[in-house]
Order: sequence, then C-alpha cells, then structure tokens
Amino acid sequence: MSGPQGHNYSVQLGECEITFETGRLAQQAGGSVIARAGDTMLLVTATASKHSREGLNFLPLSVEFEEKLYAAGRIPGSFFRREGRPSEDAVLICRLVDRPLRPLFNKKMRNEVQVIITTISSDGEKHLDILAVNGASAAMAISDIPWNGPVGAVRVGLIDDELIVNPNIAQTGNSTLDLRVAGTKDAIMMVEAGAEEVPEDIMLKALKLAHEEIIKVVEVIQRMRDEVGKAKREVTIADNDPETVAAAEAWLEGKITPVLEFEGAKAEKGDKTEALREELLAAFADDESKAPNDLTAAFGDVFKKVTRKRILEQGIRPDGRRGDEIRPIWCEVGLLPRAHGSGVFTRGETQVMSIATLGTPDDEQRLDTLGPRGTKRFMHHYNFPPFCVGETGRVGGTKRREVGHGALAERALIPVLPSEADFPYTLRIVSETLGSNGSSSMASVCGSALSLMDAGVPIKSIVSGIAMGLITDPDSDKFSVLSDIQGLEDALGDMDFKVAGTRQGITALQMDIKIAGIPWAVFEQALAQAKEGRYHIMEQMEKTLSAPRDDLSTYAPRIITIKVNPEIIGKIIGPGGKTVRSIQDETGARISIEDDGTVFISTHDGAAAQLAQVRIEELTATAEIGAIYTGKVVRTTDFGAFVEILPGTDGLVHISQLADYRVANVEDVAKLGDEIMVMVTNISPEGKIRLSRQAVLEGWTIEEAQERDKGGRGGSRGGRDRRGGRDRRRH
Repeated sequence: MSGPQGHNYSVQLGECEITFETGRLAQQAGGSVIARAGDTMLLVTATASKHSREGLNFLPLSVEFEEKLYAAGRIPGSFFRREGRPSEDAVLICRLVDRPLRPLFNKKMRNEVQVIITTISSDGEKHLDILAVNGASAAMAISDIPWNGPVGAVRVGLIDDELIVNPNIAQTGNSTLDLRVAGTKDAIMMVEAGAEEVPEDIMLKALKLAHEEIIKVVEVIQRMRDEVGKAKREVTIADNDPETVAAAEAWLEGKITPVLEFEGAKAEKGDKTEALREELLAAFADDESKAPNDLTAAFGDVFKKVTRKRILEQGIRPDGRRGDEIRPIWCEVGLLPRAHGSGVFTRGETQVMSIATLGTPDDEQRLDTLGPRGTKRFMHHYNFPPFCVGETGRVGGTKRREVGHGALAERALIPVLPSEADFPYTLRIVSETLGSNGSSSMASVCGSALSLMDAGVPIKSIVSGIAMGLITDPDSDKFSVLSDIQGLEDALGDMDFKVAGTRQGITALQMDIKIAGIPWAVFEQALAQAKEGRYHIMEQMEKTLSAPRDDLSTYAPRIITIKVNPEIIGKIIGPGGKTVRSIQDETGARISIEDDGTVFISTHDGAAAQLAQVRIEELTATAEIGAIYTGKVVRTTDFGAFVEILPGTDGLVHISQLADYRVANVEDVAKLGDEIMVMVTNISPEGKIRLSRQAVLEGWTIEEAQERDKGGRGGSRGGRDRRGGRDRRRH
C-alpha cells in the first residue's frame, strides 16, 4: 500500500532544480518539508511550543542540523558507531539558517520555535547549506507559526571571471568566490562569503545576481504557503506597557545624553548606565502599577532610541567618533618565547592574542562528515572566555558563536596561505579574546595574520578585517554607516557587516541584519567605507611587522620533502611497516608517505632529517649504467660474486671482471661480507645488473668497460625488491 501523495513545488537555480514536497513525512510537526536537489534530500521541520515562556527577554528560536551519515551510505567512524556531537560544518549550517529567519519574527514573541534539519540523502555533489536555508524557509512558511517570511537563499561562484549561480561542490572547488546570500523578495538579509581577493565591484555584481535568483525561490515558497499552508496561530506578544514606557521616557529626558557623552572605558560607562537604570527603578518604587521588569524593558527601549537618534541627527557615536573613524590600534609580535608565532592585535578595548603552531602532515585534521573534505590542513580556533567582557561564567565547551567566528577568520586567511606543495606544514592558529568591545572576530583575523608572519609562514599578503554597523530611520531614507563598531553599536544597531581582505580584494564577508532588509546604497557605502578602514588597519599592522620573517621559528619542525616513484613506496614502508619504523627509531624523525610518492621527513633536528633522507634515498635509489658504487659481497659462486650496491639491489661481478689480472678462485678476491668498488656496466630489460671491479681498478670509461666485458655465465637478482611490499600510507 502506497502512502499519501505529497504536494510538490520546484524552482530552477542555475543548472539544478530544487523541489519542496510536503504532505508525506512528519505530519505532526508544525510545518514539514522535504527539500531536494539531485539525490540530496533534507527533511526540515518547524514547530513552536503551544505556550509562551515567562521571564524571557528574547525570542527562543533554535535551529538544529542533524548530519546523518547513512544519507551517504556510511557508518560513523566513532567508537560507538553512531552520530555524536555536531561537526563544525553542522554548526555553521545551523548559524546560516538562523540568521535570515530570526529577523522576520516578532522580537517580542516568547513561544519556543525549533527548526530541525535532517540529512536523509546526500549525493556528494550538491551543497547542503543553501538547501537547508530554503527548506527551513518553506517549512516555516507553511507552518502555523507566525512569521513574516519567506526568504530564499542562493550560492554564487566565480569561475574564469564568470558569475555562476548555484555551483555544485566540484564547481565550487574551482571557484574564486563562494558567496551565500539569503533574503526576502525586497532585500538581502544575510551574506556569507569566502573569496580569493575579489574586488568590491565584482562582489556587488554577485550580490545583485544572487538577489535576482532569491526572488524566484521566494515566489515559489509564497505560492506553496498560499495553496497548502496552515493558518497562523495566535501567540502572546510580550509588549511593554505603553503607560510605563511613556512615564520612563518622560523621567529619562535629558538624563541619557550625559551618560553617552562620558568618555571613560566601557566598564565605567556601563556602571553609569546601570546607575541611571537603578535611579529610574527607585523613582517609581512606590508606584505599584509600574513593574520593575517593565521599567527595565522601557529603559532599554528609551536608551536605544536616544542613542540611535544622536547618531542619525548629530553624527555623534557613543564614544564620540565620526562614522568612518577607527579606534586607536597597537600591535605586538613574538610575545610568547616558545610559540612558533604570536601576534597581539588591540583596537580600542578589543584585544586578541593569536598563536600560530606549525605541525607535520600527520597533524592534519581528519573529518567524518557529509562535507566534501576528508582532511583539513589549516585550522583556526577562536576562544571567548568570560573575563574578556569583565564577567564570570562557565568555561569549557566550544559555543556556536566561537565556532562561527573561528570559521570566518579561517576563510579570510586561506587565500593567502602558501600551497601544500610549497609549504607542507599543517597550520593551527588559536585566537584568544583577551578583551572585547566590538568585533573580536575581525581582530582575530588581524592577530592571526601577524602570528603567521611572526612564525615565518610565507603568506602572500597581509590580511586585515573590519566590522561595519548601520543605524537607519524607519520613517525616512536616512541612514548612517559606522566603521569599526563597538559593542553598544552592535547591540543597538541594525547591521553587523564584517569584511576581511588584502589590498588586492576581499577574502571573507559576513553580514547579519536585525531589520527586514537594507537598500543597495547601504551595501555600496558599507563596502567602500570598509575598504578604507581595512587599509588603515593594515597600515597600523605593517608598522609592527610588514612581511613574513625570513626564517621559521627555531622551535618549529623542519620538513624535507622527497618525491619517489609511487611503485617503490613499499621499499620505504617494508613488511608491516618495519623498514620505515626502523628509520624513525634510528633518526628520531617522523616520516609521512603519500600515495603519490611524496615523502615528508619532519624533525626539529636538521642532522636527523638529513640522515633519514639519506636512508630513504638509499632505499629508493636505482642503479645507473656507468655509476660506481661501494657494495658488499652478499653471495659467491664459482663464476662470480653478487654485490649489493644499493639496499635490496645487487648485481653480478663475473670472475673475469673481479681484478686486473686473471682470477682462478672467486673467494681469493671477494669473500662474503667484503666491501668492494664496482661499476655498473649493463642493466638487462629484466632488471639484471652487470658489474665490473676491473673497470674501477683500470680507470676505464663505461664504453671501455662494456667493450671488455661481453658477458659470462650466471645472472643477478639486480633490481628485485627483497624488502617486502607496500603496507600503508602513513606512519
């Protein structure tokens, strides 16, 4: 018996058709959709609690991404053989979905809303993130949850200077731009991008193309909502009491501006703000109609209103700066004596210390996800301890925000890193936020660039980053774009627009907004203003360190790279890994072997690395006609001696070629274990090697040696590997 027929809707994005189906699976959810592209399928549900949660002052929205490996026909590699904590990719997808959904809710709604995205099929060709955003939008739109969507999302690539809509995973690997955009029919709401120094004008063209495609998605989801969507339920809105707001506003008149004009540190200004709030509560303590919670909420609304009005009408920011002014910057490198590289970047009260560590190829991260990457050689980890904002809190466990900020800085730096072929190190940077008052993520980009240069990593260009803010007037077209926003401006503003890059162009971009969209004029001004700000920050960084150091840190491992024939890797590894382990035990070096024949020798001891290199070269060397070797006699017969000239490779010295006189008995000249010098005179097609000791004694050329040695009895085991076959790739 077949199940019910679902309702299907589709939209063409680039070369791929995306379909939304509802009515077959998970029907008890508030809204349920199967989003499909090719053979990649996501089950997306949106559900809200029936009752609001008391005591909250925020919208309790959560997004979960369930990365099921059965979707790709795989069993998890963990000990328990089941999915565990979300991977970094899963966390980033959750954040990507949350950011365009959240601004379209009524901010005073207190019902819990949960979006769960489950990967039920993955073809390894289609990206999961954009499909997840579109699926979540469709599920939310047809659900009974009040929401002012839908939104659409699209990816844009840049291949051979041509903008490509919705590139697949293979195409993205060849693209110099990976731009993900979400928005409504009217405006863009979320931007996430990694780029290889893409200029601002190209980025704007890509954003405009993305919005044209977003409109197509939104129209399909709107039609789906109108035809099969549920009626929206009534929810309780936690609105402030109008009388309380009016009374608080009247009492606060003229009292907020002196707090904003105070030029002290963030903590001092915070103390003055808190003192003013306490005065407000005390003023109405005897009025039972004015609840403390309502007064506190009213205080926040009025404070925000006054701050924004002051910026828009007077052009004065809370700390007295102009709109395009950057806070004072100072930098330091080499602070940590044993770290491979360290950089401290301080901008105003925001301070980040980034530490670079160089590892061997064996240190790369192995990934067990549905993503296209199996390993990762560059990792950026961002930490945000509670003391950096003058607070106490729980320490331990990486929060989603920390994962997101770390990934953003990682994307910003990847385009300037040397290739693995030129610099075969695994790289890890840890950015420790020591103080935060606005955009510690961009400070981590700057600190990380300094730490890489301090470590001697030959990056192509210095990278800097800046966070832009926005204040708009809902009743007019007036707006103010703010460079280098601080915490208060982020909290009270309408946009957080982060731009990182070099002098050649943008390497990373991220935008979140709290309103329903922003006009193109804001984008254009924000990108132009960000470019000027990035250049200013870069100039301050260059005063401390303008280029990578000439040498690697003394404490960084040295890596020697050797290229060998992949067919003879087995000689290096040996039976069961015996040979490579013996070299590592003898020299103390770490040896990594790739399938393509690349051998990495890493150690802190240069002499040990050179000895390991000699051992490997001996194992992989091949005999050359005319070359002279010092070899060991490994077997004698009545017609000659077999001499090992290279590890595992021996050849025959015929009795007639053992001396510069006639030899009656082989062992009169060459006994087992003797070392003698011989010349290779011939190598047969089968690999048998002919040697001559007489040629060395007489000083013959190879031509003379070949003329005098016409062959004789016997053969050789030359070229045969006596050390076993290949075992495994890495040791």
